[in-house]
Amino acid sequence: MQRLKMESVDITKKNIQKIAEFFPNVITETRDKDGRVTKAINFELLKQELSSELIDGEECYDFTWVGKKASIIEANRPIRKTLRPCVEESKDWETTGNLYIEGDNLDVLKLLQESYLNSIKMIYIDPPYNTGKDFIYKDSFTMDKDDYEEEIGLYDEDENRLFQNTDSNGRFHSDWCSMMYPRLKLARNLLSEDGVIFVSIDDNEVHNLRKICDEVFGEDNFVAQITVVGNPRGRDYGGVARMHDYILVFSKSDRTKLNLIEDKANKFSLFDDIGGFELRELRNRNIKFNINNRPNLYYPFYINETNIDENGLYEISLKRVDGWLELYPLESQGVKTVWRWGKQKSAENVNVNIKAKKMRNGSYQIVEKYREPRVMARSVWWDKETNTEKGTLLLKELFAVKCFDYPKPMEMIKRICEMSVDFDAGDIILDFFSGSATTAHAVMQLNAEDGGNRKFIMVQLPEPTDEKSEAYKAGYNNICEIGKERIRRAGDKINEEIKNEQLKIGEEEKKLVDIGFRVLKVDSTNMKDVYYAAEEYSQQTLMKHVSNIKDDRTDTDLLYGVLIDWGLPLSLSHKTEEIEGAKVHTVDEGSLIACFTENVSENVVREIARRQPLRAVFRDSSFRDSADKINIVEIFKLLAPNTSVKVI
Repeated sequence: MQRLKMESVDITKKNIQKIAEFFPNVITETRDKDGRVTKAINFELLKQELSSELIDGEECYDFTWVGKKASIIEANRPIRKTLRPCVEESKDWETTGNLYIEGDNLDVLKLLQESYLNSIKMIYIDPPYNTGKDFIYKDSFTMDKDDYEEEIGLYDEDENRLFQNTDSNGRFHSDWCSMMYPRLKLARNLLSEDGVIFVSIDDNEVHNLRKICDEVFGEDNFVAQITVVGNPRGRDYGGVARMHDYILVFSKSDRTKLNLIEDKANKFSLFDDIGGFELRELRNRNIKFNINNRPNLYYPFYINETNIDENGLYEISLKRVDGWLELYPLESQGVKTVWRWGKQKSAENVNVNIKAKKMRNGSYQIVEKYREPRVMARSVWWDKETNTEKGTLLLKELFAVKCFDYPKPMEMIKRICEMSVDFDAGDIILDFFSGSATTAHAVMQLNAEDGGNRKFIMVQLPEPTDEKSEAYKAGYNNICEIGKERIRRAGDKINEEIKNEQLKIGEEEKKLVDIGFRVLKVDSTNMKDVYYAAEEYSQQTLMKHVSNIKDDRTDTDLLYGVLIDWGLPLSLSHKTEEIEGAKVHTVDEGSLIACFTENVSENVVREIARRQPLRAVFRDSSFRDSADKINIVEIFKLLAPNTSVKVI
């Protein structure tokens, strides 16, 4: 019976396996730090496989900084940590599909690598801008703990890595790059093949961020650098009042397709029985498309000059009518142009979405009633909805005090969601620098507006609030407490507004939004050290360990550790029941059944096997000896031969 490994995925090992599939000849063996033989890459051979010429010593385009190699190693290094559920701080635990995770986002991204591999449709992050005043994560890499604490001068009680990166630091830009690189590298793994990432940034590091993203996501997957005018009045930064920040947009692959978004600037002035519209000429003004290469788009309309509607538009026909004016596409620069629509499409829309308009000179145009209020997103956002002040006012309205500096405007995040996430597909949105949880608020609000089913995962370090701040005085000791409370308050307000709308006579009934979230917190592994390093213990010492699981861990802790290890989503439904005194957990209607009770009876095992789950897991110490384990294997072979059975 196999044991679950109970640690994050070893990405280096997986990468070696992928390379071995394509270039088996470059695989060699070496010894690790403990003297064990392990697979490795012969990089000289690999370079030769990928080049028709030797490139050693040749100049090449490269972007590097002090600590880059260490940051790559850090991204690939497995950790022995877990996510512990916190039901009492959650909302609608049993039914919600949303997650709020507290802890160092580097640890969280590693822990999510298998459960959410290629599963996240959109990532938005607003990382520290490295202004010289803000705090950033500092990863220890190869330093020992004492040297590390001495260097950064700030290490919280939960051993979260955080320090203030002042511009007097000799590695000011390097430290920021080393912080961002492994996180973006891990984030890319989580994106679906048609996924996209949006990163807010300002002038301080936009140049370095662009180069890092070019390397991590590929230059060909650069989508846009959006300029966001967040402060029309501007802030004085050395003689020029800076009004804007940026959002860098990168796709996972060429399968990414961005959606059209609502055109806030479009105010329709014309209306008919269907709704508002604007007029667009049906003629194709581009003379490259003409009667010679698009003959099927060259045909006449017939205009009834005596029948005009309330919008000043004239009745038309595609069939000749006596007394009606015949109109072909106009000539331009001596070239006969064509219509944008073929005759069949025009026939389906005649006098509904296309009519004739009389010009000032007495001539006529065939015009389309353009009704689509959605447009391609622009590369400059200057409307009031994206002003930074909007985010501050909204948060103050929810809390009645200023509890967070410079929260992003919710409408801006909604726009990003509209661009990248389908409303009804259950797509997941991840924000691993979630701050005040604006992204979660935006997802819930957008779902309320269009009936969508988007889900969110928020990740935030429980960074302490300043004791002099309004947030601290209001009882919020860290940023996570602000974020969770915002989701609660915003969600309640959103669903209350939906209920009020439903009370109005004649209003269409709307479904309530999933405003819940499961809280999970990063912690050390559920397993005692003996589980990993038994060779360091004598037989006498081992006998003292009745269980390999830490004494303070609950069944729920173990269950979510198993979900991570088995690569299952952490939002799956789960129920708990008792069978002959043993607590049994069923996840996702049978995707997994777990029982961590000591001394599990054969009857309980048989009942679990009869349900034929895809996976079953028990404590190693649930069975008295090897004979018991063999018996369990035989029971499952008989009653549930397709069930994968493991122990922790």
